Amino acid sequence: MRTGFIIAAAAAAALGLTACDSPADRAAEVQADTIENRGEAAADALETRADRVEENAPATPAGQAAADATANSLERQADQVERRTDAQADAVEQEAGRRN
Repeated sequence: MRTGFIIAAAAAAALGLTACDSPADRAAEVQADTIENRGEAAADALETRADRVEENAPATPAGQAAADATANSLERQADQVERRTDAQADAVEQEAGRRN
């Protein structure tokens, strides 16, 4: 019985918080999610390229070293893309919060 009350209270509180979001807040959330999703897709593409470079590396030590260097560079780029787009998404949400 007590558990049911706690669940109902938590659900009501969550609905109350959702109802407080203004249309501008919701739009900022959608924009931030879009930025994050695009950044993650771009980072995933870079990581896929890195995997392919490693998979197709020549069997020679020099070829593998070059492939590793290229793959590492692509993975660093992927990390940078994710950090940059996360920061952009956070900035959108923060700006929306300042307006309210």
